[in-house]
Amino acid sequence: MNVKLPPMVIWLTMISSMSSNTIDPKGYVVYCPCMGRFGNQADHFLGSLAFAKDLDRTIILPPWVEYNFPKPTSDQIPFDTYFRVDAVQKFHRAITMEKFMKNLAPKIWPVGNRTVFCYSKSYTGEPGCDAKHGNPFGPFWDTFDIDFDASEFYEPLSFDTSNRFEVKRWQEKYPPDRFPVLAFKGAPAHFPVEQRNLLLQKYVVWSDKMIKKADDLISKSFNNEKYMGIHLRLGSDFSNACKHIESGSALFASPQCIGYRGENGKLTYEMCYPSDDTIVKQVKRAVKEKGINNVFIATDSRDLIPKLKKAMPKVNFAKQDGKSPHLDLAVLGKSDHFIGCCVSTFSAFVKRERDVSGKSSEFWAFQKLKKDEL
Repeated sequence: MNVKLPPMVIWLTMISSMSSNTIDPKGYVVYCPCMGRFGNQADHFLGSLAFAKDLDRTIILPPWVEYNFPKPTSDQIPFDTYFRVDAVQKFHRAITMEKFMKNLAPKIWPVGNRTVFCYSKSYTGEPGCDAKHGNPFGPFWDTFDIDFDASEFYEPLSFDTSNRFEVKRWQEKYPPDRFPVLAFKGAPAHFPVEQRNLLLQKYVVWSDKMIKKADDLISKSFNNEKYMGIHLRLGSDFSNACKHIESGSALFASPQCIGYRGENGKLTYEMCYPSDDTIVKQVKRAVKEKGINNVFIATDSRDLIPKLKKAMPKVNFAKQDGKSPHLDLAVLGKSDHFIGCCVSTFSAFVKRERDVSGKSSEFWAFQKLKKDEL
């Protein structure tokens, strides 16, 4: 059976094929997103995208690293499973790692001529970067059958590419004709995401498949009525981390609420790990103020539905049946109002997405200081 495709479909297919097979003479940047779970990786992605843009190299979109215990090694999930590549390309040149390794690596980054970049010698005592030591480093590169033949220490260069002189130093030391691929042991980015890169979130757009999953869950749970999303980070690991907070110090994603210079207030344990009473009171106030009778809950531990339902018997509370953090994120991003954890990078992803869309958000137990209180 012969199917005649519309001219526009044929044209788009040709463009896609050309872009994935054409070598960029300005070079490429690739890295292992090997620090933490999705929230941390997303922070690092924005910084790495900015780094590639500033150096004017194509970014190779790495797969997301996922951990599925008790499996001893990580899983690598292709970037475009969750997000649209064409959205990233609206900001800068990009190609998935799968396409790069299949179509371009044999030509410009062949086996036997692959160098890995790190700041200085590995702490393991092994020579060079020791870039495949441990999980997820080894499994990540092994997914693409990548072994490194040399290590390059880029010390004293930094990832502060907002400084044009630093960009020049990178470009002069590592010209693309000699170093077509800058392959980093870890992300070429700061953590948490730098303030200047927050708005790059607009180029991180959910795939059609993820949007459909989110829309189906919203329809099933709330019949497409208005709803509020809340994120509860109540695992024991987070409780322990929050105990180390010193008054006023930053932790993980906390600059999103207290500010990058602490200009909006001080970080407290209650903001990091809110009590059940704080959560119930804040949700109760928000549903009243926003006129919302539906609440979606994303949680890594307790969902507090019995307590919330007792305090608000007329409000409908729901959560997903599965364990997909990405589905939680997509649903939270679509909500009419959001309450998240100041310190969590998971909440930070939602907050950034909502900021670029002009949607309202707040944090547990946090109230921004007024100018006369600073």
